[in-house]
Amino acid sequence: MTSHITGPRRRQLQHAVWVVPALWTVALGLWGLSRQDSVWRDEAATWQVAGRSVGEIWHMLGQVDAVHGLYYLLMHGLFELFGAGTATLRLPSVLAMAVAAACVGLLGQRLAGFWAGLGGGLALGLLPAVQFHLQEGRPYALVAAGAGLSTLLLVTLLQRPGGWPRWTAYGLLVLVCALLNWLSLLILPAHAATLLWVRAGRRVYGRWAVAAAGAGCGALPLILFSRGQSGQVSWIPPLTWHMLIGPAVLLAIGGLGAWAGRSRGGRGLSATAVGLPLLAVPQLGLIGLSLVQPLFLDRYVLFSLLGLALLIGAGLGAGVRLAARRTPRTAGLLVPGVVGVAVVALLPVELGKRAPESRVDDVLAVSAEVARLKEGGDAVLFIPAARRDTALVSPGAFSGLADIALAESPQASGTLKGEEADPARIREALLGQRRVLLVTDAARVAKPASAERDRVKLAVLRERFTAVADEQVRGRRVTVYERRP
Repeated sequence: MTSHITGPRRRQLQHAVWVVPALWTVALGLWGLSRQDSVWRDEAATWQVAGRSVGEIWHMLGQVDAVHGLYYLLMHGLFELFGAGTATLRLPSVLAMAVAAACVGLLGQRLAGFWAGLGGGLALGLLPAVQFHLQEGRPYALVAAGAGLSTLLLVTLLQRPGGWPRWTAYGLLVLVCALLNWLSLLILPAHAATLLWVRAGRRVYGRWAVAAAGAGCGALPLILFSRGQSGQVSWIPPLTWHMLIGPAVLLAIGGLGAWAGRSRGGRGLSATAVGLPLLAVPQLGLIGLSLVQPLFLDRYVLFSLLGLALLIGAGLGAGVRLAARRTPRTAGLLVPGVVGVAVVALLPVELGKRAPESRVDDVLAVSAEVARLKEGGDAVLFIPAARRDTALVSPGAFSGLADIALAESPQASGTLKGEEADPARIREALLGQRRVLLVTDAARVAKPASAERDRVKLAVLRERFTAVADEQVRGRRVTVYERRP
């Protein structure tokens, strides 16, 4: 469709193939960015850790969340520069996913033509999982950007072989992604599959192997150390058959795109040769790992959706070529038309992902309720202790409240939730209070208290106190108890 275009017009189209998807993704990310000023528990972890000093963050990483250490340090720097807020929390993910979309656009153009690149780049931002993480204050969008850049660099090296500086850059990109989330190393077998597919030369194999080994060795200390903190993912359920439905659907859609764009495939470098391994290998690899230890969360392989978008783009590009044979004047409307239809069809999903209800809870909403209900001299309890995150994110709302169960602060203990006193001391402290605010999960998402400390809190409240106010908002609950005469 663009082979007859030369000069400035052609250069404009070459830029448009990555600029338009990037701007499109930024627009999708900025739409409803604050989610009605809500922040859920995963983002609250980022928020509260980013507000600590570098020394406090380093101390915490020795106890928990080492796997996210680089991301927390990055967010600490941004919070220092721009202040804490939902924009600072989420804009890095928006910009990172825009980079990923631009990479898909460039990959599609190089491997299957202009319309494949444009269609794939635009499609990425519309995928439901991307819609979710596009506005998420967590590292997964950044990993997707790194995966896009490393894949683009690999394709560049296969098309125009380069020396060690480019292979070093490739290895460093993979390493940075691994330091953000070491499961992103699943991109290496995906890239290896691409090299096998296109029958890369021995020299390419050798240099890729060195770069890949360097990235793996660089991430190995983090992998080994974080394995000692594996209790943090003990809540992930074992793999079940119904959990495989999602990956199966993604692979089916990707396979359809690969089949539709097969005319540009074969055994040479193509959208299929790059996109299909990038989609399938991380998904299947995570499933395999989850058979050994439950780890199956789609966000861990969010970057694999770049492969899906690339394959969708290849299918759209093939559709444009087919339409050009019959109605050449209108063939260029196919991609904008399909994207427009997709936007309308996915509008309920798009609106849902931008609503506070799209997340399991909202730590800011319940903070506002605490500020409204508290009185001078009140105490506060959290069940489970992890719900202390709402006080860490909104300390002003809890000013004047005595956290009677807390023995050592999260900062001092190097934890996310702090260290609480033993049950006997909690009981003693609680019996000395006149009014207590209990912050916990809303009834629809609450789980039975498992810790002995929490069972003691509930027992004393039932025996000696009366609930006089109870508010449930966006997955969190605050109940006011007054001591019986």
